[in-house]
Amino acid sequence: MTPFGFAPEEIDTAAPTRSARLKWVVVVDADLPPGRAVNAAVCLAAATGSRVTGLLGPDAVDAAGAVHPGLPWAGCTVLAADADQLAAVRAKAAGSEDVLVVDMPDHAQQTRVYDEYLAAVAGDAAPRYTAVGLVGPRNRVDRIVGRLPLLG
Repeated sequence: MTPFGFAPEEIDTAAPTRSARLKWVVVVDADLPPGRAVNAAVCLAAATGSRVTGLLGPDAVDAAGAVHPGLPWAGCTVLAADADQLAAVRAKAAGSEDVLVVDMPDHAQQTRVYDEYLAAVAGDAAPRYTAVGLVGPRNRVDRIVGRLPLLG
C-alpha cells in the first residue's frame, strides 16, 4: 500500500481542523442501534489510524502529569446515511483518485470469529455496509458525502 496521509510539514495542531488538506469522515448506517453504530465507527477509526500517517497529534499531558494519547488533530466528522446511500458513498469513493476508503461490511457484526468474517465477505459479491470511512482532499470528500446529516 502506498503511504497515505500528512507530510510532517503539513501538520499544524494550532490551526482549525478545516484548514487541514485532508478530510476524514465516517458514514454510519442510520438504522443501526446505538451500540452497533458506535462499534462500526470505532472499528473504522482503528483501521484508518493505521493507514494514515500524521493523523494523530502529540500526546497531551495534564497538570497532574498523566499522559493522554494523541488524538486526530485534523478531526473526524461522523455522518448518517441509509443503506443505499452508504453503498453509493462507497462506490463513489472507490472510484475517486486519492481517497482512502475504509469500510465495514455487515458481516463483521454478525460473526465473532475473524476467520468466519473473512469467509463471509469472500462469499458475498455485494456486501451491505454498516459504515464507510473516507480520507481524502477536502473538496473531493465533500462532493462524495454531499449533505449527509451528522449521526444523531
